[in-house]
Amino acid sequence: METFALTQDATNQPLGRALVGCVASGDLEVMIEPATDAKAHIHITSNSANPGRWQQIVSAITQSQPLPAMRMDIHDFAATPGVIRLRIEQALELAKEEANHVA
Repeated sequence: METFALTQDATNQPLGRALVGCVASGDLEVMIEPATDAKAHIHITSNSANPGRWQQIVSAITQSQPLPAMRMDIHDFAATPGVIRLRIEQALELAKEEANHVA
């Protein structure tokens, strides 16, 4: 397994915790928790040894929505780029909803 870390500038918006997906063949798990700084810290454990692939996926997501200040942990087991993006977007939506329920 390979590990990668990406850091992006982030917006300061309310965010809760979220967990989506599962680590299984062709899928991945995404966990989010709020960060105390204005950065999105993304930690990836994957069977893919291509960090450029991950940067491309994160860049595509940030083109459609700014990332909130958070720590995101991704555990990948051969997920396709489409599944990766879906799971990340699901986790972001759930974390934002969680923040609204707490507030």
